[in-house]
Amino acid sequence: MKIPHDQLSPDALDALLQDFVGREGTDYGDYQYSLVDKIAQVRRQLDQGNVVICFDAHLQSVTILTEQQYRNALLQQEQQSQYPDQL
Repeated sequence: MKIPHDQLSPDALDALLQDFVGREGTDYGDYQYSLVDKIAQVRRQLDQGNVVICFDAHLQSVTILTEQQYRNALLQQEQQSQYPDQL
């Protein structure tokens, strides 16, 4: 489920962004960005619609995905619901 970032409280959005950019394995290339820079970068991507906040009810977790990753996840869920015996 996509969660509009502008419907989150500022504190909740900040906490989510801090958690996301602080995760091990988040790749920013060769350049070393500060935590503040990383958060600002993801916030810009949210504002531009390049990434979305997603809640996975099955896993009870929240993450940030690119719009393409989100569409692919929706397609996969749809396929699994149509053909559950093929998993």
